[in-house]
Amino acid sequence: MRPFTPLPLAHGVGSTHDLPVPPFYAFAGAFAALFVSFLGLGLLWSVSRFRGDRSGRALPACVQRAASARPLRAALRGLGSAACLFVVLHLVLGPDDPARNPAAGAVHVLFWVGLLPASLLLGPVWRLLNPLRALHALLPRRPAAGRPLPPRLGMRPAAAGLLAFTWLELASPHPASRASLLAFLTLHTVVHLACAARYGERWFTHADPFEAYSTLLARLSPFGRRADGLLVLRHPLHGLDSTPPTPGLVATVCVLLGSTAYDGIRDTPAWITTLQTSPLGRTATATLGLVAAVALVATLYCLCAGATRLLSGPLAHPLGAFAHSLVPIALGYLVAHYATLLVTEGPRTVIMALGVDHPPPAAPPLSPGGIAALQIGAVVTGHVLGVVAAHDRAVRLFPPHRAVVGQLPLFALMIVYTLGGIGLLVA
Repeated sequence: MRPFTPLPLAHGVGSTHDLPVPPFYAFAGAFAALFVSFLGLGLLWSVSRFRGDRSGRALPACVQRAASARPLRAALRGLGSAACLFVVLHLVLGPDDPARNPAAGAVHVLFWVGLLPASLLLGPVWRLLNPLRALHALLPRRPAAGRPLPPRLGMRPAAAGLLAFTWLELASPHPASRASLLAFLTLHTVVHLACAARYGERWFTHADPFEAYSTLLARLSPFGRRADGLLVLRHPLHGLDSTPPTPGLVATVCVLLGSTAYDGIRDTPAWITTLQTSPLGRTATATLGLVAAVALVATLYCLCAGATRLLSGPLAHPLGAFAHSLVPIALGYLVAHYATLLVTEGPRTVIMALGVDHPPPAAPPLSPGGIAALQIGAVVTGHVLGVVAAHDRAVRLFPPHRAVVGQLPLFALMIVYTLGGIGLLVA
C-alpha cells in the first residue's frame, strides 16, 4: 500500500542483496522450520491440548467490572465516532493533496494497519469503537428489525467487504483521493446501516468487514472471554482454537491472504510491466490480479481440504475445520507487509492531523537487513503456528492412526504458502 509519497523499504525488501542471508538459505531455513515442527508434533503431540473458549485464567473482579462498565463502553463508542467524524470532515473540507490531508493516512494506516496491533494486544477493539453501532443505536427501530440472520450467510458479507476495501487500497486508480475514500465510506455506511435495520445489531458482529478482521486477529490475543463470559488471560493458541467454523470464514481468511500476496506481487518488475502494457488498462488488470490472487489462495485451500477428507474420512465441516490455522499465516503476511508502513507513515499522519503540512518522511526503524529478517521471521512464525494449530485439531478430529497422514495435504499447502511468501519478499 502506497497512498502517500513512496518511502524506501516502506513495506518490502529493496532487492535480494538486502537480505541478511542469501535467498537459498531463507527458503531452506523456512522449509526446515516447518518440517522440524511437523515431525516433532507428529512424534510428541498425540492428544489435543487446546481447549478453546473453555481455557484461560479469570482476571480480577475489578477488571471484569471495569471492562463491562457501560460508561467505559459509551466512552469508547464516542471515541470511535469522534475519530470517524474527524476523518469525514477532512475528506469533505480538507485539501486534495494527500501530503496535506491526514484523512487518507488515518484510513489506510492508523485504522487499517493499526487495528492489527490493537486487536492482538487488547482483543476485538473495533467492536467497541465501531461508529456504525453508535449510528444504528440512534436510528428509529423498524417493526421488522431483529429478524434472524440467514444461517448460510455467516461471514460472507464481511469477506466481500474486505475484498472491496483491499481493492480500494491496492487496485483502484486513486486510493488516497478524497472522492474515492468518501465514496467507499458512504457506500459502506449505507449498506451496513440498512442491513442492521433489518437484522439488528448482531449484523455487525457477523458481517462488518472490519469487525471480522479485528475479531480474527483478536483470536491470537492473550485476552479473551471464556464460554462463561468471564474475561480471561490465556495462551493465544487456545483463543485461536475457539474460532467457530462459521460459513464464510474460509473466504474471509483467503481474502486477507490473497490480498496481501497481491500486494507483494504488484511490486515485482514483471507485474509493473504487465500493468503498464496491458490493453485492459491499469485498473482492470490490477483488479483481475487481485481477484486471481484471492482465488488461487482459496482454490489451493479447497483442494487441500478435499485431499484431507479423502485421506482421513468425512468431517462435519470439511472446509472450516482447519480454517483457523490460516489466521496466524495471514497475520504473518500482514506483519511482513505493513509493520514498517505503520511506524513510518503513522507518525506522519498524526503530525498532519496536528496541522503541520508536508511533514518529513520518517526513516525506517530498521536497516534493510533488519527489515528482511523481520519479514521472513513473521512469515515463518505464522506458518509454524498454523502447523501447530492444525495438528492439534487433527489429533482431536481424526483416529490416531490417521491423524498425521491426514495433515499431509495441509502441511504441503503451508510449504507452498511459505515458499511463495518468501519468494515475493525477495523478488
